[in-house]
Amino acid sequence: MPQRQVVQMSTSHARYAVCVLGTEIVLDVHRSTPKGAASFEVHATSAVTVHVIHNPVTKPMNTSQWPLDCDIEIVVTIDVTSRAVNDNKVKISYYGWEGNELAVAWLYLTCVDVSLDVDLSRNGRVKSKEKDKAKWTWGPDGQGAVLLVNCDRDSPSSVGMDNSCTEMRTSTDLQDMSVMILRTQGPSAVFADYQLVLHVPESDADKVRVFHAIRRDSRLQYKPVLGPNKLSYVLDHISRGDSTFYVEGLSFPDADFSGLVYFSVSLLEYSPSTPIFTDTVVFRVAPWIMTPNTQQPVEVFVCSIEEGINSNDVFLEGLQVLLRKANCKLTICSEVESRSDRWIQDELEFGYVEAPHKTFPVVFDSPRNRGLRDFAFKKILGPDFGYVTREPPGKNTSSLDSFGNLDVSPPVTVRGKEYPLGRILIGSTLPWASGRRMSKVVRDFLYAQKVQAPLEVYSEWLSVGHLDEFLTFVPANDRKGFRLLLASPNACYKLFKEKQKQGYGDATQLIGLKDVERITIDKLLADEKLKNDNKHAQRCIDWNRDLLKKELGLSEHDIIDIPQLFLLKESRADALFPDMVNMLVLGKHLGIPKPFGPVIGGRCCLEEKVRSLLEPLGLTCTFINDYFSYHVLSGDIHCGTNVRRQPFSFKWWHVVP
Repeated sequence: MPQRQVVQMSTSHARYAVCVLGTEIVLDVHRSTPKGAASFEVHATSAVTVHVIHNPVTKPMNTSQWPLDCDIEIVVTIDVTSRAVNDNKVKISYYGWEGNELAVAWLYLTCVDVSLDVDLSRNGRVKSKEKDKAKWTWGPDGQGAVLLVNCDRDSPSSVGMDNSCTEMRTSTDLQDMSVMILRTQGPSAVFADYQLVLHVPESDADKVRVFHAIRRDSRLQYKPVLGPNKLSYVLDHISRGDSTFYVEGLSFPDADFSGLVYFSVSLLEYSPSTPIFTDTVVFRVAPWIMTPNTQQPVEVFVCSIEEGINSNDVFLEGLQVLLRKANCKLTICSEVESRSDRWIQDELEFGYVEAPHKTFPVVFDSPRNRGLRDFAFKKILGPDFGYVTREPPGKNTSSLDSFGNLDVSPPVTVRGKEYPLGRILIGSTLPWASGRRMSKVVRDFLYAQKVQAPLEVYSEWLSVGHLDEFLTFVPANDRKGFRLLLASPNACYKLFKEKQKQGYGDATQLIGLKDVERITIDKLLADEKLKNDNKHAQRCIDWNRDLLKKELGLSEHDIIDIPQLFLLKESRADALFPDMVNMLVLGKHLGIPKPFGPVIGGRCCLEEKVRSLLEPLGLTCTFINDYFSYHVLSGDIHCGTNVRRQPFSFKWWHVVP
């Protein structure tokens, strides 16, 4: 419904008013009715359209005169902006019972156009005359502008993220912002008695900052006009044309912030300051989006640990072989940069943000805060590379706050519901149990992004407690485009029993490792404690299996069981040998922890089994020795590496949460 402005007519003097294109002016003719008047007549200049609104009981006395009935309403609209002040006129003539004219009321109108416009259609262009600008809707047919959190660092002189600075440091920073245009048309003289005020609700002001592009001395300057502690901005000079504003996000969606931010422009009449028109637009702050293993790799990160028995030199050699096959960039963080912290997967997670006009990667820094705690902020944050973190109150964290405990599925459809950006997986305890959980502030942040509907799985049964110890996803060319890999004690026992029946019971697990106790297949199968430990581990994995089938829409054909054994220590499990699901996925190339399984016919039977399961999918398996550099320290290849991947081609605003 169009905005309305009420003007009280007067027979003693003419009235003057300014109206905005597309709005309605309601003429109050009743309070100015002369004594003895019974009817009225309305005449207007050509640009003015008069609407006489009446109920069915009210009948006009003739073709031009209307009875002065209290139910009658006069509404006028103007469909073109004025070329001169007061160039539109409305005349109300009042008539007595005998048809004689008793009095006349005049209204002089100046029509201006005021429009606040954004990229409502999400196509990178700001159009005027769009409808429902204050409404944001999801889906391919939705509308509403998108705003990026300006969390990168384009200026070399900045010490923090760009949005921490109240001034515009570099013009390249404009590319990370969304454009908002205030368009005004009409006679310049009319604005002498009116104000245009740009304003933001107090609840939104700390989530955004707005810069006004002002040309001075042939140069554009960017004046900060709205944001924290700045709720309104009065335009100094109003004239025909466009005023351009640049909007940056300061905060991601979170538990206390829906992500929607509203801006309005109001036309105010001086003395007293009264709004006669308001136009409102809405932005949604772009969410932080994770990328699954099925997205192509861009860059692999790993830490170099040079000293001591747990040096990872051998591992790095094997990793470099894999990356040459995958044709992927490798970034090695020095021991000084990592402060001897090798668990780069646990410290951070790579994702991205996207608007119609710009996409850039954003690293999510975990609250783990060990040796690598400053790495993301100091070494990754930079031009077109953003940063975000969440810290729990009191910095009370557990192992489950590490991001080896965070993953995302490929796109799935579940009971007719589509998740085109996949679903985030968070390792947790059982829903009804107490125990370790990822910090609430981190979980709240992940849930608030909306577009990847988090799912909490059961990982607390593990000593370290990370979900990457028992599951991962690999790409496939058929079915859903991927497979879920689950660690499987049952599959391992089945394999070893087959080898025992074939006469290889004396084949040895963990052969070829210096100073490591070897265990024959016969001994493994006879160990009752180990068997009971793995029955428990299998039950925990099966609980997750059922959950993942239900919540990701999977069947048994979408799941591959990877042989693995676990050992309980104080009721929680550790991998007995290098954990093969804790792998690095680089397109069709997989970097898998070398399991040092029983060698039969010159080949590791565990490696051969995994190859037989994965290579038919078009995948290649490279087994890398991480035993002393990662495995004995309670982690494996995935824990010690991290991958930045290509964003989805699917636009997140097309999601229907």
